Amino acid sequence: MEVSRYQQMGVSPAVERFCARILEGLQPRFAAIDDMAEQNQLKVLQAMQKNRVSAACFAGTTGYGHDDIGRDTLEKVYADCFHTAAALVRPHITCGTHALSVALSANLLPGDELLSPVGKPYDTLEEVIGIRESACSLKEYGVTYRQVELLPNGGFDYEAIRAAVTPKTRLATIQRSKGYQMRPSFSVAQIGELIAFLKGLKPDLLVMVDNCYGEFVEAAEPSDVGADMVVGSLIKNPGGGLAPIGGYICGTKSCIDRCAYRLSAPGIGQDVGASLSVMTSLYQGFFMAPVVVAAALKGAVFAAAAYEALGFAVLPGGEESRHDIIQSIELGSKEAMIAFCKGIQAAAPVDSYVTPVPYPIPGYNDEVVMAAGAFVQGSSIELSADGPLRPPYAVYFQGGLTWPHAKFGVTLTVQQMVSAGLARLPE
Repeated sequence: MEVSRYQQMGVSPAVERFCARILEGLQPRFAAIDDMAEQNQLKVLQAMQKNRVSAACFAGTTGYGHDDIGRDTLEKVYADCFHTAAALVRPHITCGTHALSVALSANLLPGDELLSPVGKPYDTLEEVIGIRESACSLKEYGVTYRQVELLPNGGFDYEAIRAAVTPKTRLATIQRSKGYQMRPSFSVAQIGELIAFLKGLKPDLLVMVDNCYGEFVEAAEPSDVGADMVVGSLIKNPGGGLAPIGGYICGTKSCIDRCAYRLSAPGIGQDVGASLSVMTSLYQGFFMAPVVVAAALKGAVFAAAAYEALGFAVLPGGEESRHDIIQSIELGSKEAMIAFCKGIQAAAPVDSYVTPVPYPIPGYNDEVVMAAGAFVQGSSIELSADGPLRPPYAVYFQGGLTWPHAKFGVTLTVQQMVSAGLARLPE
């Protein structure tokens, strides 16, 4: 009897049959994901054609980077795709947290107050804000902070938000994705409703949306529904797995001007910043992003359905609509988190032989276990999983540059869980 490729790579026949049964019911979901990818692919293509992207855009510059046609054109492409007046897209932005820090520190002054109407922000922003003490935090520079918790059902507490907005409130930050929390990620429509409510309370209030993991999941972006700034990382969705570094901020011209001054220097702004040799990757990655995001979404839907069938709590559920590429799975123990991450690591094209172990990471308050055998270090649009070792011991799965790789990764996590006695296949 011929042995399947999956079995050659460590998957038992029982696990392979279980995953095949799960996939039988997912084809309508996958067709809808492909339709969305097509819409977003055409949107990116249209922006590139409108701005006359040419081979000259890939040349790069050195030194000051004056007259960098590739850099300047890419920022116009992003602004058109996100329907904003301006954009700052730079390899000098090192990560999503850096992009968010630039946007916040550029647009908040001493005496201003920052409001999070969606509860606790992502762990790495705690030190940026000053929730956890850190040198150079917003708190150290005289910016106060207030947050409004979500309702038990994950909805917005509009009455508490109304009470929290004061004359000092200058900027509201909305985190689209769940981060390391077991709460729903927000749809663009939900974000639009919240922005309209906030601006109804205070018309001059700025609203920034942390758009990480959400780009190209829906047809619209938060900038289409009133956000003054949308912020993200190029080693997540918009980099398409090809961008080696970078981040973006798209928004109003006044906000982006200030962000550029903060990133470089007052009075200089966007006029400097050599692109070196990364422009081809940034353009090609952005072009590929809609179909790469579609592959990641299929992997997330597959993981949700498989782990629901195994009896675990998942968010979102296997049949729920998707608003980002993150799939959280409540595994209930440290051992199960590590087993899941072993499956992802063993499925990687890079460092597949490495065993993930929990360890402290700068910016996080708990030990974190991470699995990511990626071509670009830390690239979470590539197949990866991670989570802080704290109750309810939830792992956060994302990425997959291709659907076959995402499929294999999820399958191997099931195998690891079953082999370790931490999950049991249904009869």
